[in-house]
Amino acid sequence: MKYQAIALIGPTASGKTSLALRLAEYCPIEIISMDSALIYCGMDIGTAKPSLQERSGIPHHLIDIRTPLESYNAADFVADAVGLAYEIKQRHHVPVIVGGTMMYYTSLINGLNQLPSANATVRSLLQQEKSQYGLPFLYQQLCQCDPITAQKLSPNDSQRIERALEVFRITGSPMSWLLNQKKEVPLKVATMALIPEPREKLHHHIEQRFHQMVNNGFLEEVQQLKKIYPELNEDYPSMRSVGYRQAWQYLQGTLKDSASWIEQGIFASRQLAKRQITRLRALSPEWTVNPYEQTETEIMQILLKQANMMLEAWQ
Repeated sequence: MKYQAIALIGPTASGKTSLALRLAEYCPIEIISMDSALIYCGMDIGTAKPSLQERSGIPHHLIDIRTPLESYNAADFVADAVGLAYEIKQRHHVPVIVGGTMMYYTSLINGLNQLPSANATVRSLLQQEKSQYGLPFLYQQLCQCDPITAQKLSPNDSQRIERALEVFRITGSPMSWLLNQKKEVPLKVATMALIPEPREKLHHHIEQRFHQMVNNGFLEEVQQLKKIYPELNEDYPSMRSVGYRQAWQYLQGTLKDSASWIEQGIFASRQLAKRQITRLRALSPEWTVNPYEQTETEIMQILLKQANMMLEAWQ
């Protein structure tokens, strides 16, 4: 299968967006965001969302498509990204998928398992059971019905425990079994993975960027979200985003001072980058580059050559 899109992936604060915007100066591209936080309206500062000015001359997709109260998962992303890639190709532009949500990426390149969509009734029942009996009760249930998945999860990982139980109650099959079924690869992408080294330099960039977000009104943004959406709470996927959870906890009084939430937000961002890099190293992308060693010109030459090859093949 010939390449149908370019994917530019990497950890948070590694320079993915700036590279994509630079590529757009030389080649007709459209950007498909692969970021689970950029989908939410009103979450601009804490997600480092590309500005309206940056988006004005280059089509961006899958940004501001959900409210913080709505859900969006890997299956939604794959369906949207595949459809968009086809439409962009029809316009004789190159689809460039940019982001660091690795669950979305692996679903895109490996195909989707036949897991059911979220079920509001089942989730409500699970929430009631967790409230009445506690998370250990749910984890014990998962150990009985799907021990393979339970073994892979922390007993404190509420989100994934509840999802695994939800899948079992809907389908009657363990999620571990469903995940091993044959999958169809929906899109062939040429992938460039950014892996910044040394790690200390990335950590410094993450810290600088987080402080800049705070100075730009990150906390005020979360206060505004609380005002607009009174039913919003920290259990919503939107508020589990790095930085937002810590800001929410500070506003709720769980974290007692501003220094604490900022420090914990930076720590959480660094941990996210660590997980992203770990998953990136397990992949076999077409190109792996260190943005701290290879120049932007060198990286751009690789991307531009691939983009032009795709455009020529589509003529």
